[in-house]
Amino acid sequence: MKSILVTHPTSLEHVAPAGHPERPERVGAAVAGVLASGLEVVAATARAATRNEILRVHNSELVDHLHEFCMQGGGMIDADTFAVPRSWDAARYAAGAGLTAIESITGGEAVVGFAAIRPPGHHAERDRTMGFCLLNNVAVAAAYLVDRGARVAIVDWDVHHGNGTQNIFFRSPDVLYLSLHRSPFYPGTGRIEDVGRGLGTGATVNIPLPHGTGGETYRRAFDRIVEPVLDQFDADWVLVSAGYDAHVDDPLGGMGLVSDDYRSMAASVGRSIGRTNTVFFLEGGYNLPAITDSTAATLEGFDSSDALRHEPDRGEDPAIDRLLPILSLFWDLD
Repeated sequence: MKSILVTHPTSLEHVAPAGHPERPERVGAAVAGVLASGLEVVAATARAATRNEILRVHNSELVDHLHEFCMQGGGMIDADTFAVPRSWDAARYAAGAGLTAIESITGGEAVVGFAAIRPPGHHAERDRTMGFCLLNNVAVAAAYLVDRGARVAIVDWDVHHGNGTQNIFFRSPDVLYLSLHRSPFYPGTGRIEDVGRGLGTGATVNIPLPHGTGGETYRRAFDRIVEPVLDQFDADWVLVSAGYDAHVDDPLGGMGLVSDDYRSMAASVGRSIGRTNTVFFLEGGYNLPAITDSTAATLEGFDSSDALRHEPDRGEDPAIDRLLPILSLFWDLD
């Protein structure tokens, strides 16, 4: 199986303040994982997302303000989120990395992509940067695909809920947003009751999980909710907000996953999409060895999805069982 690895030098020029966890070394850790996965890797340099591609998901006031802020020297945007002069270019190329992967897959160069870029994106709202994120990379890619007539499923396994991604597509019937995240936790969104609105009702699926949740519950969530929903939505593409901060060794996440759990989750994604038309985006994850090991496991699992198939675990799990009455209103989860 061929994988397209998309990077850009500007990801390393988005220089973090001293001690900030979202640092340039994260990119190298992810690249090392992709190269260790055993897949045949084709390297590509990200193109910049165009202004029009960015404006599909962000308003012009945000784009213009962020550009001007960076050109004037940058600084702290909020207590967590920063920018330096090169951050504007880093953000444009990070937003274009998914587009580069999609174009490569569409052109037959690979069947799966990994965008090892920063800054991350899933907290960025239509009109607001936040949570280490400047532009919403996965949303730019999803909107690009929808504009071309595709149905898109976004799976977000970052430990934090992707509030920006959810809100951008909250009314869209063409984008499924499915998030597994710690709750209560930053940014305080991602309630099970948030299921979309208007034509998008049902196309938002939130799986909030308590502090300390480990792999057994995540696997049950994929068996009983994620994989059935993906199968029923029948997407043309799957985009994964691949945060690795739910790993047990992560300094911020407070959850209990190990690299093999990411292998299992990626295998479920691979089965649902037929092991093609998938791009993984680096989101969170702040322990470098955990990023490397989990990235490698992600691509290994996607490649070996059929071999890793197992019978769904129907055992009781309060963290999952409490979600089923609401989600079953929109999906067949028997």
